[in-house]
Amino acid sequence: MEINEGGRQKSAVEYLNFGAKTAKRVTWEAWSFRIVGPLQVLVTNESYGVERDLHAYVVAVEDVGGTIVPRECECPADRFRDDYDCKHKLALVAVAGPVVMNAAAEFPEKPLESPDSVNPTPVTDGGHPKDGNCECEGLGTLSCWPCYRAQ
Repeated sequence: MEINEGGRQKSAVEYLNFGAKTAKRVTWEAWSFRIVGPLQVLVTNESYGVERDLHAYVVAVEDVGGTIVPRECECPADRFRDDYDCKHKLALVAVAGPVVMNAAAEFPEKPLESPDSVNPTPVTDGGHPKDGNCECEGLGTLSCWPCYRAQ
């Protein structure tokens, strides 16, 4: 665990190096976040309107001493500038926060099961299997929907 000067665990923002201009841009612009894979968050600058997809970059996160922090971004500013971290990393920390970053860290390596593999037997609206086995008990002379349709 990394400790700061005050003797407490460092927060994610303390791992970043950014200037006042970047901080202002992050607060002025609109952001959206989507987890796209294990340890990966798509950060989109929604301020660009219809061109927002041109301003969407994947930010990779990692666990550093128990704190999830952004490490790499696909944007040109992060790839080609060594002095400061990009605004996408700061937006992920300051706007999305630990909930999104922790969810990216906990995202499963394997794809989730498809709905077909969970429930392979098709069912009707009434919830009865289409195989003709039905329990119409309690309905008196009425039939359940699958039996009614079969008549």
